[in-house]
Amino acid sequence: MTHDGAHAVPLENDVRITNDETQDIDFIRKQEFRRRLIFRATIFRFIDLGYNVALIDGLEWLDTKIMTQVVEGTKKAKTIPFLDDKCFTPKVITEYTYEQCSGLACKASEDDAQSLLHEALGDYEVTERVLLTLVTLSAISKSNRLDPQMVLASLIQMILITDTGLTSRRLDLPALDKGKQNEINGFLSTFARTSHRVLQELFWKDLCKDNSLQCDVVDLIDGRLFINIWVRLESVPLDQILSPRLRKKLEGFGKILSTPLSLSRQVSSSPSLDQSVDMAANPSSQQRIAILSFSHSVFDQHMKPISITVRPSREPTGKSAKVFREVSHWHNAKKRLDPKAGQTLSERDKARALRRNQFFMAEMISYAASLTGVTGGSLDPELITVSEDTKAAKDPERAKENRIPTKQQKGQASTKGASSKKSIIAANVAAKEGKAAESAIGSWEKVRLALDAERLQSRYRKTKTYLRDLKDEKKEILEAEVTFYMLCTLLKVYRILGKSTDRQAIHQIDGVTALLFSTMRSIPTARGLTKTIVDNVKLITKALKLPDPGLPSVEMDRKLAFDPDLHLSELKSIGSSYHEFQLLHYGPYMDRNLDSAPDSRVKSFNPDGWQRKVLDELDAERSIFVVAPTSAGKTFISFYAMERILRRNDDSVLVYVAPTKALVNQIGAEIQARFKKQYKYAGKSVWAIHTRDYRINNPAGCQILVTVPHILQIMLLSSSNAKSWSKKIRCIIFDEIHCIGQAEDGVVWEQLLLLAPCPIIALSATVGNPEQFNSWLTSTQRSSGFDLTMITHQHRYSDLRKFIYSPPKKFIFNGLPERSFATLGLDGLEGLAFVHPVASLVNKSRGMPQDLSLEARDCLMLWNTMCRYQTPDFPVDEGLDPRRLPQIIRKVDIIEWEKNLKALLKAWMQQDESPFDKVVEELSKPIEDIKRPQSYTSQEGDDPATTEAMSIEEDDLYQSTLPLLCKLQQRDALPAILFNYDRAKCEGICKVIMMQLKKAEAAYKEASSAWKAKVRGYEQYLKDKKKQNPTKAAAAKKKGKLNDDEGTSKADRMQDAASSEANPYENFDPDAAVTGFHFANVAKATKDELAAIHKELTWRGLQPWLMESLTRGIGVHHAGMNRKYRQAVEMLFRKGFLRVVIATGTLALGINMPCATVVFSGDSVFLTALNFRQAAGRAGRRGFDLLGNVVFQNMTTAKVCRLLSSRLPDLTGHFPVTTTLVLRLFTLLHESGDSKFAVDAINSLLSQPRLYLDGPAFKDQVLHHLRFSIEYLRRHDLLSAKGVPLNFAGLTSHLYYTENSSFALNALIKEGFFHELCADIDTAESRVLRDLMVVMAHLFGRRPCKHSDQEYIEDIVKTSPSVVFLPELPGSASRVLQQHNKQTLQIFSTYVQTFVEQHIHDVDNTLPLTGLSIGSSADSKDRATESDMSFLKPLLPTQIRSPFVALSGHGDDDFKSISDLCHTVRNGVFLEENAIPHLDVYPDEVATPLNAYLYDFYMHGDIEALERANGVRKSDVWFLLNDFSLVLATIQTSLANFMKIPDSGSGDMEDLIGGGDEGNNKDEDQFAAIDSGYGSATSSVQGDSPVTSTLPNRSGGGKKKKVEESWEEEADKDIEAEEWDDGESEDDEGPQTSAELEQGFLRIYKAVSKLKVEFDTKFRAMFA
Repeated sequence: MTHDGAHAVPLENDVRITNDETQDIDFIRKQEFRRRLIFRATIFRFIDLGYNVALIDGLEWLDTKIMTQVVEGTKKAKTIPFLDDKCFTPKVITEYTYEQCSGLACKASEDDAQSLLHEALGDYEVTERVLLTLVTLSAISKSNRLDPQMVLASLIQMILITDTGLTSRRLDLPALDKGKQNEINGFLSTFARTSHRVLQELFWKDLCKDNSLQCDVVDLIDGRLFINIWVRLESVPLDQILSPRLRKKLEGFGKILSTPLSLSRQVSSSPSLDQSVDMAANPSSQQRIAILSFSHSVFDQHMKPISITVRPSREPTGKSAKVFREVSHWHNAKKRLDPKAGQTLSERDKARALRRNQFFMAEMISYAASLTGVTGGSLDPELITVSEDTKAAKDPERAKENRIPTKQQKGQASTKGASSKKSIIAANVAAKEGKAAESAIGSWEKVRLALDAERLQSRYRKTKTYLRDLKDEKKEILEAEVTFYMLCTLLKVYRILGKSTDRQAIHQIDGVTALLFSTMRSIPTARGLTKTIVDNVKLITKALKLPDPGLPSVEMDRKLAFDPDLHLSELKSIGSSYHEFQLLHYGPYMDRNLDSAPDSRVKSFNPDGWQRKVLDELDAERSIFVVAPTSAGKTFISFYAMERILRRNDDSVLVYVAPTKALVNQIGAEIQARFKKQYKYAGKSVWAIHTRDYRINNPAGCQILVTVPHILQIMLLSSSNAKSWSKKIRCIIFDEIHCIGQAEDGVVWEQLLLLAPCPIIALSATVGNPEQFNSWLTSTQRSSGFDLTMITHQHRYSDLRKFIYSPPKKFIFNGLPERSFATLGLDGLEGLAFVHPVASLVNKSRGMPQDLSLEARDCLMLWNTMCRYQTPDFPVDEGLDPRRLPQIIRKVDIIEWEKNLKALLKAWMQQDESPFDKVVEELSKPIEDIKRPQSYTSQEGDDPATTEAMSIEEDDLYQSTLPLLCKLQQRDALPAILFNYDRAKCEGICKVIMMQLKKAEAAYKEASSAWKAKVRGYEQYLKDKKKQNPTKAAAAKKKGKLNDDEGTSKADRMQDAASSEANPYENFDPDAAVTGFHFANVAKATKDELAAIHKELTWRGLQPWLMESLTRGIGVHHAGMNRKYRQAVEMLFRKGFLRVVIATGTLALGINMPCATVVFSGDSVFLTALNFRQAAGRAGRRGFDLLGNVVFQNMTTAKVCRLLSSRLPDLTGHFPVTTTLVLRLFTLLHESGDSKFAVDAINSLLSQPRLYLDGPAFKDQVLHHLRFSIEYLRRHDLLSAKGVPLNFAGLTSHLYYTENSSFALNALIKEGFFHELCADIDTAESRVLRDLMVVMAHLFGRRPCKHSDQEYIEDIVKTSPSVVFLPELPGSASRVLQQHNKQTLQIFSTYVQTFVEQHIHDVDNTLPLTGLSIGSSADSKDRATESDMSFLKPLLPTQIRSPFVALSGHGDDDFKSISDLCHTVRNGVFLEENAIPHLDVYPDEVATPLNAYLYDFYMHGDIEALERANGVRKSDVWFLLNDFSLVLATIQTSLANFMKIPDSGSGDMEDLIGGGDEGNNKDEDQFAAIDSGYGSATSSVQGDSPVTSTLPNRSGGGKKKKVEESWEEEADKDIEAEEWDDGESEDDEGPQTSAELEQGFLRIYKAVSKLKVEFDTKFRAMFA
């Protein structure tokens, strides 16, 4: 919808109303209320029907993306009225809808339409528009309300629209008096309503289709053309209007209508014009600017196709160049060397730095341990060596192992005595094996006796663990027998469940049967198989009527160590066919072998066929693009590539690009765990991490750099790397490559792909258009000299089963329920409804997504339903019968069956007559019939409930989550990740669960006699222990621990250990969470590990409830959390200690945190098809879970179906050549001395195709855009005529992430505004900083206040003490920016003109979406001549503005703003508003005010006010403020570099971070220092240090004078060699001297520095 009825500008301030004296404000206000009512009622109605509503009044055009507000419905929206009942009435709507309409629609009959068509077809070319016009006029004439002159004007309009080109219909709008205007409006209204009614008639569609009429009714009425015709008919004699051809046609149409037309009528004596109108006025075209000269050897070759006239004169003169004159060339500003390099540290500082490095490395190792599954002990990464074969030959020990066979082995020596030696060896081996077998069997017998004492479910689990941990030599003997023991255990469970009548037991028996058959299937391949085992398994197979598991014939036999106790007569058969049983229950256990085979390159598993193909491509040094779902096995690809780089030499570099810092940390930790290498020279390392806010190891000295896109872009465009580091890159891995489609950072990904100097590896699980994206990737790589191969794999290792959760009305929590056994999925649980994937296909227009996956039982259910509803016209092929599947069904068989079923279903989907809808309806019944359970008690039993039943609202996320978790616990479906895209709600859900657990635990302790008895026993135990050893107890109390061994003998410690094992109170802690009231798996983490985490998090100020939630097995994870806390959550979850994590989307993007169940806890507009697939992919842990569960909580069925059926978004790319990128490329070229890498990078970027703008025509556009971007840089004194960066090019470049804001800043500096603003910084500091903050808030972090209507102003703005709307810019700043925008408009209008003249020659008359052509074409015959339109005196056609826009009266080629240019430019020109350097000024150039959140925070520092009044989500505040702090830091450092301030502390631009990140880094340093005992740490060591935890501090010391002088000497040489081209003659004198200018810049630097200090102080205080 266009909008929600609200006015962006209050009516009292709308000049269109206040300047019109005829307008009645009260009446308009009343009408506006009704209009708003209608719009909002319509929105509510759409939401009630399950649709989303996009409000397009606030569209934002970001690169190639369109951003707008989307209104989504929730379950709550159906119960809460959107409007008051007294307002939302049919009467109000009806009155408003019809009261403004003049005249009602007239009815047309089918006979009339047939008759008119028959008469017209003989003589005229009839289209749907012609027929509709005739039918409409005929219907109106029968109502006796037809003015003959209106008929005449309508027919002339119809003829001219048909015969005239679109550009010839550009007309002025004559002024009419109010009476005539109302008369015309009344007729057009009646005409439109009648034609609309005709189109709705049932006969109309068939009539047009049967006669093959061209559909052109979209151009039925041209109001401007009609009015001009009517005015001319009133004022000009007809013989001066009608050409002979036009007159002939009118006479013919008059006869068809049976309406005589007076074509000889005289002119009215009283023309209706208020004033005379000159209709032949010519358009005033935009004045072209003269292009400034430019030449550069690298760019010139690319811009040869561009033909432009270059200005012969020198640069323009004016103030713009004088402000900076001879202060500095940017490229001459001294580079800041590492201020800490060469520092001599004291012993204390060295010890502190060493301890800190050890601390961070230990943290990384601990983090890696959880990633790689290492439990306890030190890590043992693989030692990588270069050229191993060569080194092996030189190594005597290895040479001995690889020695060629000896002469004796070759038979050249005597064989005397050989046979006797072999016999002795064989006998010794046999005896040794016999002893080993006896030992293994004896050990097994002891273990088996202990297992027999366990409960059956526990016995099975512990036996499985025992078998998993057996050494290989023992597995050779025992594997088959232990597996058979597990089978016998399952049989006993099966027998017990078979006798039960409990509903849950009946459901559970199916899972046990599937597990039993899976265990049987593993016995034939088990080692140590005996004849006794084979015979028993055959008997079991026969008794259960299961298919033969493929048992071999075995002769070897031995007695079992246990009695099988089969009781075959008590076993019930499975009760269904082989195939039905396997498809319904055995699907998750099916053989998943997909062409797997051993491969020497992979040690830990047998790779599938597609994985081996990946390795082959990597070995061939080719680029690869891999699309495979989560858990399919993409991870090893990256590490194989890393190992190849490490083995090649010590210099090659691989770069791993990850989209988030969390993923960067994970990959770095895993590299640490996998690889180690010894280097000849210091300063080298295997890996390094480099993000904006911290580094670990030296990025320039590592072989594997893990980083984020922005940092890699900075490094590739760094001139200092062009001749060294960049040349060493051999491979770049782009993980989560689909991030190229993001609106904010996607352009950086695309630029990196275009700049890549080596083969690439692109990985993703979610690409909507892989073929198209692969085509583009292939072309880009080919242009760089590399081949690329796409490898796809569509199948997950484990299937996902989806459910919708409906909470109970009453819930009693008395402890977590016991876990069920051998039951996969959540089927059968009350309140959980299974969602069949096909049930989501409710919208056939979307088609069927390619990744719609069906598991085995889904296929069976679909086949059964299709067979039930098949018809003779739509049969189900017999080849799809599941009975044709093999006896033992494998996953590969299901994949093929699924493919064929989906193909048939897709064919039905495309036919309206098919039974497709019935199939979907049948499969949708489970989710349509779901009802809320009346009550649910977490633990069933005889014990009375310890807590009261609590009522649960269906839409209450907080109260309904614990019942859901209990259901998951009951089905052993934990661990789980609960995704909610609101950070505050994530924390709120955690808090409520904690409260519920603690409350129930307290009630249990109060009511349980068993608990009280245990506490009494513990207290008695402590008393007894104190009496036995008072001395030891006192010592322990003094040291704060009870297990202190100091001062005790070994015998005492052994005795204590023995008693500890026997005493149940030794490890009892009455203050710890009671079992059943926490989710933690306490066996997965030691007390020492938890204590260490508690210590670190407590020091960092973590809120106590978060720490307590960890001890109860619950964590929260979102980007606003402390980094160490997030790491702790990730580690404890992977270890298995945490079993519930509530998170935003931070865990969905590549983080290694697999779980059994994913819960989408509540709806969100951020929950898109892409985010859904990424998050859902976390479910189903490979190696742990055979099936993953996905649960939708508090979400409408319509939204669930949309998520499942929506296809993934296409990757559409961006406009990659931005103006800042152009400036950075020139900097790279100049400062690297046109190095080969720099030249190759630019050639690659400019010659390769673009993902969004592909093809030769678009390449020409990109080059034109490039040339005029250069023109902009030239005119704003940022680039010389030879391509040398000038003045504040550095500041503008380093603010590239703010793009247009940085150019506005440059304009204000260039024109001297900041000099004037900061002149009084020493005398009026408060005022200057406040004004400076206003200006900065206008430039950076801009957030338009879309809610700026009168309602919002009255309800929020006027009632809030905060500043909601940003104050206007100072007048001088506003004038500077408006002038800047005007110049930019001239530049890019000239760009469009030149491009259109050179490259666009087609007529622009085609609608973009439908492809319909409007108006006539130049080569058509029998069209209107110029004389037909001459009486209307049309305006000249536009050249660069769209003729559709010009047709609506929006002026000529004289554009008012850049937005006007971009939005109304003609077809064939891609002009992205976001890529043009400008900044709209409020209120002169844009009506929507800016949000004052930055200024408001600076004034009061209150986060609550930002959320309440400024509408900034609390979860976004930290990031927004940190970004602004980074901007201030960049400006401060750039000014210092520009002015060569020696002690400013300005360093490398890569080192700049925001105040929030800087505060976090200081906290980390301080904790490391305190933990080491050395006090506060304020510095870090670089150079040869193996690990650097934080960036160099900007406040560190400056450079030595000697270094500065050496740089100055080099700079002086550059100045001599470079032509100074400022556009003025040498004898021009500026208004200020150099000294005055430098003083002005010093004041600006001082003001910015003070502003940053104040802002950061409030920032850190807020988050302290």
